[in-house]
Amino acid sequence: MGKYFGTDGFRGEANVVLTVEHAFKVGRYLGWYFGQDHKARVVIGKDTRRSSYMFEYALAAGITASGADAYLLHVTTTPSVSYVVRTEDFDCGIMISASHNPFYDNGIKVINSAGHKMEAEVEEKIEAYIDGETGELPLATKENIGRTVDYSAGRNRYIGHLISLATRSFKDMRIGLDCANGSSFAIAKSVFDALGAKTYVINNEPDGTNINTNCGSTHINVLQEFVKEKKLDVGFAYDGDADRCIAVDENGNVVDGDRIMYVCGKYLMEQGRLEGNTIVTTVMSNLGLYKACDKIGMKYEQTAVGDKYVYENMMKNGFVLGGEQSGHIIFSKHARTGDGILTSLMLMEVILEKKQTLGKLADEVKIFPQVLKNVRVKDKKTARENPAVVEAVDKAAEALGSDGRILVRESGTEPVIRVMVEAPTDEICEKYVDSVVDVIKAEGLTE
Repeated sequence: MGKYFGTDGFRGEANVVLTVEHAFKVGRYLGWYFGQDHKARVVIGKDTRRSSYMFEYALAAGITASGADAYLLHVTTTPSVSYVVRTEDFDCGIMISASHNPFYDNGIKVINSAGHKMEAEVEEKIEAYIDGETGELPLATKENIGRTVDYSAGRNRYIGHLISLATRSFKDMRIGLDCANGSSFAIAKSVFDALGAKTYVINNEPDGTNINTNCGSTHINVLQEFVKEKKLDVGFAYDGDADRCIAVDENGNVVDGDRIMYVCGKYLMEQGRLEGNTIVTTVMSNLGLYKACDKIGMKYEQTAVGDKYVYENMMKNGFVLGGEQSGHIIFSKHARTGDGILTSLMLMEVILEKKQTLGKLADEVKIFPQVLKNVRVKDKKTARENPAVVEAVDKAAEALGSDGRILVRESGTEPVIRVMVEAPTDEICEKYVDSVVDVIKAEGLTE
């Protein structure tokens, strides 16, 4: 991880951690870096945060000042930027979003020409330029100055792409969508309506400050109540930039990323379409998922947390399905990143083709109770490697045995150590999480 760019881009409070000057310099560097031997083209999307407009203009100013052209998708989803970059011959893409974070945060995600997150070495060069370590870049002049182009047509092509992936009509299906007052508000309903669903939408009136506020995939209880109240067949909740999806079954029960991977993985395996009969998970996936996979002979890989690492594993080994408990699901045949709306469509395919409810399909995964506590620390590496902390973690792991597990890791975006335990009961989880958290505090490692 770099100084500014974490596992999910350059993220922080707008105009406090991430400023317009940062955005301008990111644009300046990318416009110059990709434009050294041709007229570079960079496509930009943004979510519904108030600060996204500010960063969009700053990035576009930097890009055009370096002589490249900036194509503006306006409010759109992260996966749509990924799709447009790789299908329409752009040098790179930028998504302005802080994903599931509060409205006052924002972020800059840089996407390479293949539609995946930008390589670390390029991010490191951007950071060096931001810090003045590489000197000033030449400004374009006269006819070499870049231009901005309204490119909402790219977003519309992405909508058409999603619609084309459905295998059946959604006629007579009553589907709820929670758009988190974010990027999906302008896309999701159009897709489901076009496929014939009776679509019920909530939290699709963004005002710049209500993105992710008591709504979307991080506040799934809102959609749970809505599905039960309206007696819907299924519900899907997205996060601010719509690269995540959490589902709700017909009874109002949550179907998280782990269960989504199981349902889709099992279906693909039955069809002979699951390469290596393997799904790719992260170390945060629930023990219940692995036990369910073992029962049906579905294999699994584990990576570090972050859809970036899931995708790298998938590409290296040719796997077609992977993701995170949080709802970042990657279907590599169709996308290069997590895509919430695409995930909804893939789940609908299973429901319709197997003629079963989502509740029945997901019931085979018995989720183990899980307790996760975040501890703010002075230094993540020091806290993680502290001998007393390591000893406490080892003791907890030994006590849990094969009936549970403990995972302690550093956050990719905050000065936080995450302590997670899965076990047969909440009480056992709490006991062993606290046994480690108490040591972190006793060692004076907290902020």
